[in-house]
Amino acid sequence: MRIGAHYAGNGICEFVVWAPFLKAVSLKIVSPRERILPMVKGPKGYWEKTADHASVPMRYVFMLEGELERPDPASRFQPEGIHGPSETVDHGSFHWEDSGWQCMPLADMIMYELHVGTFTPGGTFDSIISRLPELKDSGINAIELMPVAQFPGDRNWGYDGTYPFAVQNSYGGPAGLKRLVNACHKNGMAVILDVVYNHLGPEGNYLRDYGPYFTDKYRTPWGSAINFDDEYSNEVRNFFIENALHWFEYYHLDALRLDAIHGISDLSARPFLQELAERAEEFSLRAGKKFYLIAESDLNDSRVIRPRESGGYGIDAQWCDDYHHCIHTLLTGEKNGYYMDFGTMGHLVKSFREGYVYSGDYSGYRKRNHGNSSKDIRADQLVVFSQNHDQTGNRMLGERLSQLVSFESLKLAAGIVLLSPYIPLLFMGEEYGEEAPFVYFISHSDRNLVDAIRKGRKEEFRAFKWRGDPLDPQDSGTFLRSKIAWEKRGTGHHKVLLDFYRQLITLRTQLPALSSLDRDSLDVEGFEDSRILAVSRWKGNNHIFCIFNFHESDMKFPFPHQESYWEKILDSSDLTWEGPGTLLPEKISGQEELTLRGRSIALFSKELGS
Repeated sequence: MRIGAHYAGNGICEFVVWAPFLKAVSLKIVSPRERILPMVKGPKGYWEKTADHASVPMRYVFMLEGELERPDPASRFQPEGIHGPSETVDHGSFHWEDSGWQCMPLADMIMYELHVGTFTPGGTFDSIISRLPELKDSGINAIELMPVAQFPGDRNWGYDGTYPFAVQNSYGGPAGLKRLVNACHKNGMAVILDVVYNHLGPEGNYLRDYGPYFTDKYRTPWGSAINFDDEYSNEVRNFFIENALHWFEYYHLDALRLDAIHGISDLSARPFLQELAERAEEFSLRAGKKFYLIAESDLNDSRVIRPRESGGYGIDAQWCDDYHHCIHTLLTGEKNGYYMDFGTMGHLVKSFREGYVYSGDYSGYRKRNHGNSSKDIRADQLVVFSQNHDQTGNRMLGERLSQLVSFESLKLAAGIVLLSPYIPLLFMGEEYGEEAPFVYFISHSDRNLVDAIRKGRKEEFRAFKWRGDPLDPQDSGTFLRSKIAWEKRGTGHHKVLLDFYRQLITLRTQLPALSSLDRDSLDVEGFEDSRILAVSRWKGNNHIFCIFNFHESDMKFPFPHQESYWEKILDSSDLTWEGPGTLLPEKISGQEELTLRGRSIALFSKELGS
């Protein structure tokens, strides 16, 4: 069922809202000319009204039971914020220039996660556009936007959104997002949007006034659970499925990243996530191009991405947190919180080979067995990273890796992600070693809510035993500190690191052994004492051998291949990359002992015909 306001042209606008228990609902047009139009209740509790002499834009609210005025739950735009009237949008008026656009396969993506408000000084969709050529030049071909659904105030991570269909007004609204997506496609870049279907923010959340969108059967860390399997849940599902298709159809987005699906409680035989995947697949078939769903989950449950014929939900891909935790603990030595379950080369070997580290194994952090196997899951269904908004921003001070480890370690982190057999994701600024923190920030108007969030953040950090106090999320200075310094990418060691990322991406895309995400053509071995990971990958006549040294010191390592004429094509310790200087030969002709610099990566390729 189509919901919200749909402008049909010729001064005709159709309004649909779900309110199954209400006795009376009216459409109140606020501007340009105020009028009140009673709505008619149809099947399943949907109220409908067609307004003639309608102009676009037109602001409106719904009057519930003749008294309560509320914005549209499926509002397309909230120009005055979460408490103001909704505004109609004429989606047919935008001039798209991407008619020939076809999104690249997930396996070919180099993803780049960014927060609209902190990525540029202007903090808008339009201000991102001028930076697209530089991102493309560095090898990025897919940007992933943190949530842009309307949230309280003008600064927020986006996970407190209360209007899933409305594009944040302070970012540039619907037209701004369309201009950004259009520009990305013209630059050959895909666009992924982070959406939140596990909860809605508390401030400005008026859904309870309309109907049973929430259930008391379950609880989430963020409050009441969304009703995906209780009475009247069909129409709640419709609300969120329509939302997903809305982004694909009207904003030409290529993929949606489904935030924290472990916060979706659903015991139905046909879970919401499966139905969502089915509907996205149907939409793709009708459109003649593929639209992707990418899940975030900490359950290590491969059913999420298994085909439906094999008992899975059929979602296209999933973030793999275990891979991050392996990298982070080896580089930083941190063992608090969930990091206590990681820190050995054996963990990294398993994640490099299979994805999940915990596939039914006992987790000391959870104090129970955790996960199931991802061994037979395709490599192009797992997204890996050394940094992202969660792992950085949910630290007490929001430190990036650049503030925690050495420059050599940053290059090592880049290599272990970009030379993996999985889909790589970078976090904005990572590619040049951005030093500004990324801290949690809000701009709520409810003082009690602000105090509760401050208290909650302190509680979250107890498990990690970080000292001091977190920055005040409500303080505008906290937000401003999180703005990246883009100009640094052209100077000093920042430029060196950026060039190193460019080189890694070039090698990944040009060498068949690296561009083929095939874990069947891969050998990996880890050595605990020396902290070395040795990886062999091959495709056709192209063979590569990569050595990652996670030890702080230089380490001896016997080259394991007897075949002659392996050529060194990358060494992070080279002076070119501001390293201490390589100790490795340019070519290897048979077995010999190598000396790797501490915290370095070296890549060898077997010459054709050798």
